Amino acid sequence: MTRPSFRKPLLYAVVLALGALFVWYFKVLAFGYYWLSTTLGASQWAGTSLWLPGYQVAVEGMPIQGLTRNASGLTFNTETGTLFTVINRPPQIAELTTEGRLLRVVALDGVKDPEGITYVQGDSYVISDEDSHRMYWVQIGRDTQRVSVAGRPSLGIGIDKLHNSSFEGISWDGVHKRLYVVREKLPMRVLMVTGLDPSTPSSGFNIDISEWKSSRAASLFMSDLSSVTVHDETGHLLLLSDESALIVEYAPDGRPVSMLPLWRGFNGLQRKVPQPEGVAVGPDGRLYLLSEPNLFYRFERASATAPSPK
Repeated sequence: MTRPSFRKPLLYAVVLALGALFVWYFKVLAFGYYWLSTTLGASQWAGTSLWLPGYQVAVEGMPIQGLTRNASGLTFNTETGTLFTVINRPPQIAELTTEGRLLRVVALDGVKDPEGITYVQGDSYVISDEDSHRMYWVQIGRDTQRVSVAGRPSLGIGIDKLHNSSFEGISWDGVHKRLYVVREKLPMRVLMVTGLDPSTPSSGFNIDISEWKSSRAASLFMSDLSSVTVHDETGHLLLLSDESALIVEYAPDGRPVSMLPLWRGFNGLQRKVPQPEGVAVGPDGRLYLLSEPNLFYRFERASATAPSPK
């Protein structure tokens, strides 16, 4: 009788393990390098960026009463002064105060797996659906209780389609009128969508999709990307990683500027943020964070120094 050979499966397992160890090792080295380089660049960036080391947690891990699961993505509405997030199972949109209090829940029809939301202007928002790989333009007024994407303008991005590892976070750049979209992993990507008209999206798009790349390829050293937000005042990009529990601030040219590790002992945190899924910045510079299933965080500048306009 011929005995089954376990050599090939064992070899594949060893190769995969070594590959994972290789990737992890060099990401740790890259993290250490950029931690040091951003720390040494404090004199250059502390007054002209958000400068994340200057933040301290003010509200830590507060459960949002009325939400019990899957809060993902976060955006700040500058007109209402409130925050919006999306929930799946069932698909919903939730509005929150800056203290983390639930104001309302809006039913969301026609989307299976909403993962990101960004405020554009007026009553306009864009919601990303990981299941369909599409971005939907929707209207959410002050009294809206139900939203449907049926017949709404939408944009599909068919790059690297992979179930449950698709486009996680989105953020509208109000200064340059473009949409940033982040792909979670395999591979991690940051895409810029330009040519959008935020006032009349139903008139059609003359769009261009390009890949935002850091000035150094290794500087995307996180394990995944779960959210993105643009700080209009400086033009800087914040990228959030769930697996790495890290927020990294990038200059417009892609240079890493500063970091905020979401680990116990950093920036006043008493414990590690368990599953960060959404980040937003208010006009006063306060930084808001959501962690699944329903934990709310707010970080504030430890000093009164605000970034200078770009």
